[in-house]
Amino acid sequence: MMKKSSIVITMFLSVILLLAACGTGDSEKTGSSSKKETFKVGMEAGYAPFNWTQMDDANGAVKISGNAEYAGGYDLEIAKKIAEHLGKELVIVKTEWDGLVPSLTSGKIDAIIAGMSPTEDRKKTIDFSDIYYTSNLVMVVKNGGAYEDATSIQDFKGAKITAQLNTFHYSVIDQIEGVVKETAMDNFPAMRVALESGMIDGYVTERPEAVSASAANEKFAMVEFTDGFVTSPEDTAIAVGLKKGSELTDKINEALKAISEEERQNMMDTAIKNQPAAE
Repeated sequence: MMKKSSIVITMFLSVILLLAACGTGDSEKTGSSSKKETFKVGMEAGYAPFNWTQMDDANGAVKISGNAEYAGGYDLEIAKKIAEHLGKELVIVKTEWDGLVPSLTSGKIDAIIAGMSPTEDRKKTIDFSDIYYTSNLVMVVKNGGAYEDATSIQDFKGAKITAQLNTFHYSVIDQIEGVVKETAMDNFPAMRVALESGMIDGYVTERPEAVSASAANEKFAMVEFTDGFVTSPEDTAIAVGLKKGSELTDKINEALKAISEEERQNMMDTAIKNQPAAE
């Protein structure tokens, strides 16, 4: 009797263990198949309309990693298309401008999509994708101020001018004769505050940012030049920053190639329209 009971109990336990093993295997298989690899993108989220920070997911914004805020803008839309092409989950890592390249080279992020120009100096440290946007340099000044009607960069003789730190925008200020070149600033919100307060008379930027600034604040105006800054194509182009020899480069170029010029312009127009008023 006891022998028969032992056999029954042993068989019962074996069935339970077999079912448990099958269940665990299925669960693990399901979990592994549903988990996507991540595509970690670094951006300032403070350079509208290329990238900005907002408080919700309106207009397709993506949550910033480790943060309650969301990122939006033209760069964000480019990043979404690339992530979709790669079949990876997009993760936005909000990073100060000066920290973008170090974050890339250290492996904290997989790519920089932040309105960055593929300059020869940067190419010494990182690689770049094909160009995904080209812009012109302009100036943001006070609406109704002394420089609103300027047509040449030389009209800014004696003016207090600045640009963002560690950008070619700051270096071209030297082309203005007699300019008062103020200390470079960390970000665009800081420059907008400085302009509105009268600390500076203007700042050098790219056209989309200037359109964005003047749309967000009626006290600002954009100055486009008939006699403007001398720049190289690499300075006014924008591309995705990647680690040297990255295996993602070719795939990202494939993704960018699939975006038509008309679609890119529509994306920029939409970004300008959707930017937060505070940016």
